Amino acid sequence: MSFEIVEATIPDIQAALDSGEMTSKGLVLMYLDRIANIDKLGLTINSVLEINPDTLFIAESLDVERAVQGPRGPMHGIPVLLKDNINTGDKMHTSAGSLALANSYATKDAFIVQKLREAGAIILGKANMTEFANFMTNNMPSGYSSRGGQVLNPYNISTPTGGSSAGSGVAVACNFCTVSVGTETSGSILNPGNLSSTIGIKPTVGLISRSGILPLSSSQDTAGPMARTVTDAVLLLNVLVGVDESDPAMGTGLGKQCADYTDFLNKDGLRGARIGIPRDYYFEELTEEQLILFNNAVDIMKQHGAVIVDPANIKTAREIKYSSVILNEFKASLNAYLSQLGPHASIRSLKDIIDFNNNHPMETLRYGQTLLVQAEYNTSGTLTEPNYIHDRALDLKLCQQDGIDAVMKEHNLDALLFPADFGARITSRAGYPSIVVPAGYTAAGVPFGVTFSARAYCEPMLIKLAYSFEQHSQFREAPSLKSFL
Repeated sequence: MSFEIVEATIPDIQAALDSGEMTSKGLVLMYLDRIANIDKLGLTINSVLEINPDTLFIAESLDVERAVQGPRGPMHGIPVLLKDNINTGDKMHTSAGSLALANSYATKDAFIVQKLREAGAIILGKANMTEFANFMTNNMPSGYSSRGGQVLNPYNISTPTGGSSAGSGVAVACNFCTVSVGTETSGSILNPGNLSSTIGIKPTVGLISRSGILPLSSSQDTAGPMARTVTDAVLLLNVLVGVDESDPAMGTGLGKQCADYTDFLNKDGLRGARIGIPRDYYFEELTEEQLILFNNAVDIMKQHGAVIVDPANIKTAREIKYSSVILNEFKASLNAYLSQLGPHASIRSLKDIIDFNNNHPMETLRYGQTLLVQAEYNTSGTLTEPNYIHDRALDLKLCQQDGIDAVMKEHNLDALLFPADFGARITSRAGYPSIVVPAGYTAAGVPFGVTFSARAYCEPMLIKLAYSFEQHSQFREAPSLKSFL
């Protein structure tokens, strides 16, 4: 009987690899077959942007190493897809989904890619994404890029994929890889995690290195795991965490990283945990069907010992308005990244990207580039604008001190619980961690999740809660992939 790849977890795969039932090379071939037949033919889900040309050689080499020396650890021989804004110093491009950077090669691996390779992971390829992390224009659909086209939601074609780590979430949901790495600035892991019925861990800014990742915001960006189970997401998190002295944000986590986050995979993690629900503001866009799913999730948490504080409203929720932070940081961050590309790179600045798009409008400007133009011509790139400085300070005050910190202290909470990804705006500006977990499906088959959030470096508590809820609910179902009708 052949190995069943659909919904196979990292522990499942490691057991099969150790027993000789399967090889990593065979595993890669199975994923490639699914990518060919489902992602690129048939349903044309379009979540995978590029395949690593060396992936089979890497897999076979790791099989030999396993036989001769034994596995390096849980990620040995596990195929991983990376969002297309994560540098790989190999034969793959890093383009952020853009045609302007379609021929751009990074000179070296991002820090987290180095960590993956050291752990024996197989970099299978790059995942499609919303172009420039959905900061190209105002009306671009989530999951669309000029280079890769539109990613489709495998659960319901009329439903968005969520952005901007759309390909990372959808590829995992469809079993085109074992796990993937996404990035988030404001909801870009939590949103596609919610809409693809996957686990998304958006860590504290500073827990995982951002070096070698094409940026959007120097204050909010972070990479994070996407997986089909909390266990798999945490095994991937273990590998991604590491001290990178070239990323200044990592100094905030000194002494706060854990050696092994699987220590917090506790089935009884909900018992006695105080979880607050910020009902005011964050529930206004919920449909009645989604509200039923959310309340059912809360009932499950209560049944397994959670103390629910409802409501635990965030007093600043309605004060958090438009902020100029990302607009100002984008130009400065992107230009710094582009300046570090190899000597033969033709694109060296945000202005070069805008000019390229203007010279190829049919291919690149289907939805325009209003945000790119605003960032280039309405900001200095020096972060000296008074509105930026004021907005950055206000974001921290409203989202950290007077927002999440205040409500958690007031009610002595271990975590906050948001419907879907609706808390992403406040948690992302705070730089605080969140984990989204499947919580059911609407009658139309659209996934719905709940998000656990907390203060900086509280990943251990969030992992306990997410794992316990997952184990007691088991809501996730694989998409049928037979038809969108």
